[in-house]
Amino acid sequence: FAGDLRGWLDVELGIDYASRNALIVGLAMGFAVMPSIYALAEDALSGVPSSLGEGAQAMGATRWQTLWKVVLPAAAPGVFAAVMIGAGRAVGETMIVLMASGNAALMSLSPLEGMRSMAAGIAIELPEAVPGSDSYRLLILAALLLFLFTFLVNTLAEVVRSRLRRRYRRLGDLS
Repeated sequence: FAGDLRGWLDVELGIDYASRNALIVGLAMGFAVMPSIYALAEDALSGVPSSLGEGAQAMGATRWQTLWKVVLPAAAPGVFAAVMIGAGRAVGETMIVLMASGNAALMSLSPLEGMRSMAAGIAIELPEAVPGSDSYRLLILAALLLFLFTFLVNTLAEVVRSRLRRRYRRLGDLS
């Protein structure tokens, strides 16, 4: 590398990348939403009635078989809801994207290039837009679309989670 990884990648492999890029944003966003996804998924797994696992083991299943065939399928809607809530949070996250992406106004499909998310675009351009202008209206429309998408993702996750609780509350009462 001779102390210059960026130059080596460009010369040897023909890869040119921005130091602030979509790959960095993905890693930072993963670390940001991971705690909430973990907490909600753990809640879903602990919400599975112990009688299901005990019943599977009483029927001769091993602990791994009980985990993979009984507990995880029972908790799958809750884990799905956790991932959806985490994705909803990631969509609305602005500051991580602003700081880690390079805030490039031009988009490309390469994860090694800078980017600008919709939330970051709204945060950057709205203070400069003239109220009543076309750009102002488009920014408000973008904000409304971002809100609706986040609302739909969170609503879907909550519906799935409430169905899981209703379904397994009955089984928990039997024990």
